[in-house]
Amino acid sequence: MRGVRLAGAAAAAFALLLAGCSGGGEARGGAITLRFQSLAWQDESVQVNKELVNEWNAARPDVHVEYVQGSWDTVHDQLLTSFEGGEAPDIIHDATDDLADFAYGGDLADLSTLLPDRIKRGIPARSWETATFDGGVYGVPFLQEPRVLIANKKLLEASGVRIPTVAKPWSWPEFRTASKRLTARMGAGKYAVAWPLKEPVSATLNLGLSTGGQLFHQDAEGKTTVSYTAGDAVVPDTIRAQVNTDRTAAASTLGMGGSDALPGLFGGKYAMVPLGFSYRQQIIQQAPKGFEWTVLPAPAGEQGTLEQGVSPQTLSVAEDSPHKKEAAEFIDFLLQPANMVRLAKGDWLLPTGTRALADPSLHTAKDGWATGADLAHDLRSAPAQSVRGYPEWKDKVATPALQEYYSGGIDAGELKKRLVKDGNLVLARYQR
Repeated sequence: MRGVRLAGAAAAAFALLLAGCSGGGEARGGAITLRFQSLAWQDESVQVNKELVNEWNAARPDVHVEYVQGSWDTVHDQLLTSFEGGEAPDIIHDATDDLADFAYGGDLADLSTLLPDRIKRGIPARSWETATFDGGVYGVPFLQEPRVLIANKKLLEASGVRIPTVAKPWSWPEFRTASKRLTARMGAGKYAVAWPLKEPVSATLNLGLSTGGQLFHQDAEGKTTVSYTAGDAVVPDTIRAQVNTDRTAAASTLGMGGSDALPGLFGGKYAMVPLGFSYRQQIIQQAPKGFEWTVLPAPAGEQGTLEQGVSPQTLSVAEDSPHKKEAAEFIDFLLQPANMVRLAKGDWLLPTGTRALADPSLHTAKDGWATGADLAHDLRSAPAQSVRGYPEWKDKVATPALQEYYSGGIDAGELKKRLVKDGNLVLARYQR
């Protein structure tokens, strides 16, 4: 997972294009120049990335790295353009759910033989799976983001509901029950939950792993199809019921982004908001004085499983880069355990590396770090990770279907029909 995406980044992308995205070359004095496109956007994260680039350049005058600012909002289209024009940056910051088409299209280098054993051993296999396509590794997964419940601590405690923990989380049915009790205690015009689902697909699919949902299935020949099972339905049905039946979730939040729901959380209109882990920084920056909040695990499946899908942030190397070896060495430097901790804290995310994740500073109760770190071993590859055509399926089929379902515009049968029938028509065009 990639943290909060900010709108209004078209200017940054335009500036990037104006600057030109030519691949690495020779700098003055014969030194190699590598272009590193970073998608860091939070002030702390940008600062850490630039500091690390400067540290590398001071230590390696023979390989100069140029920092280039990219944007999560435009990265897919921008990379498409730069790959087609032969002007891609050497080192590419992205996320695993955006890599499949570029990997299969030959735009990214297979890092299998370029990476040192330290990185290969230091990141768990479950994380490597997110960036592996047809046996090749096309990105190094280094930051990940669980989804959690950010809750108003005073409202939660006053309601008398059981407070969930990672060791004893709420089940999805218990989450509904607790939400009813909370809403009843809060009074008219207030809700236990705000579901900011302007972009509903990844949240729905990734949380669905806890109930056995998978949605995408691959046969022995590698063909991917959509199948909507009872496990896939638990999360969508819970959200729809909270909005339309229980009236414990505010319908007005369905079209919001995560940041849009925070004022309501601060003001006591909502008691809980399911959000990505990185939103904690915004809460610290924006919450009014005296606001008490806590981080809770997302609901679990029937067996208490807290599994959820993630699409870790990645570092890749362009296939057309003439300096793949040096680019891989820079990635190795960026992802030294101590540096990975710096990157994680700058983005308010979790590192994938085992040594980095064990850092004591990521296991403190303050600001919910410990809750997030305790969820790390339950993070799995997002269901859509290696699905070719997923971006089109998401935009043209799943997003409008889920939006209509959550708002009460269509029923469960129509949702299934659209996700499966219409979805398979889209995916069929991408099958090899």
